[in-house]
Amino acid sequence: MMRGAMRRRADLPSKPCRTCGRPFRWRRKWSRCWDEVHHCSERCRRQARRLRRAP
Repeated sequence: MMRGAMRRRADLPSKPCRTCGRPFRWRRKWSRCWDEVHHCSERCRRQARRLRRAP
C-alpha cells in the first residue's frame, strides 16, 4: 500500500542555481526552506562564497 500521492519528477518545482545557472528541482530535505535555497549543490555554494571574497 502506498502512502500519499506519488509525484512525477517533472511535476516538482524547480529554479535556476545562482552560481552555475543550471535548473535544480525541489528535494524533500528542502521542504521547510525551499525559498532560502539558492544553489544546486554544496560545490556551487562554496564557489559563490569564494567569488564574493575575491577582490
